[in-house]
Amino acid sequence: MKTLIFDLDDTLLWDKKSITEALRATAFDAEIRTGVQAPLLMETVQQTAPELYKNLSVYDFTKTIGINAFEGLWGHFDDIEHRRFQEMSRLISSYQKETWTRSLAAHGVHQPETGEWLKDRFIMHRRHLPYVYADTFEVLHTLKDDYQLLMLTNGSPSLQRLKLSLTPALVPFFDHIIISGEFGTGKPDPAIFTHALRLAGTAPEDTLMVGDNMNTDIAGAKKAGINSAWINHHGSVPSHEFRAEHELTSLGDLLPLLR
Repeated sequence: MKTLIFDLDDTLLWDKKSITEALRATAFDAEIRTGVQAPLLMETVQQTAPELYKNLSVYDFTKTIGINAFEGLWGHFDDIEHRRFQEMSRLISSYQKETWTRSLAAHGVHQPETGEWLKDRFIMHRRHLPYVYADTFEVLHTLKDDYQLLMLTNGSPSLQRLKLSLTPALVPFFDHIIISGEFGTGKPDPAIFTHALRLAGTAPEDTLMVGDNMNTDIAGAKKAGINSAWINHHGSVPSHEFRAEHELTSLGDLLPLLR
């Protein structure tokens, strides 16, 4: 094994926790201003955001690149190199405001101006709440000298690079950082994995993909002929269609596997 390819979100960064904590903080801001109980508003936003997101004209594009509804709640998507990102940038502010405005309205509060304020509060909270898994830096530090390390992440270049700017200590560990929005398609398309292999100058049999998402990281690696290690944070039942060669409970389990 010569090359390790790491997913970013919920593999190295604990993105789901960042989103959850930012939603919670914003919902408490709303409770102070409107009286709507924070847990109830938070639950409503978690239902409303995906529903509205699916109605965006760029939704199919976001699926291709791999941008979810909650990333849509805090990204600006000012990526000028792709016309669909330009379209997304024009639409996203309205989506963000509408998510909060409709969620408030579901609890009897009809205040579009508060929806606008909460939109901005969520963006602020999310930027201030990056979480890295406890074993991320130990694992990367241990592996850096013995393996070529690549990061392969789905998402828009602007948002994924913003995440990395909030945790800048991650960047120097990687020889290459590949973002689906720059390449043009995301995991599980095998083309982006082949692109990663070409950049690294390595063969599939000398490479291991490490990620948490069975449908993108593991399925895509399998299609590209790359072995994979699935980080199963929550004890999920493995897919019958795509099964990783290795199953881990945390990133730290990778170290004994590679010894």
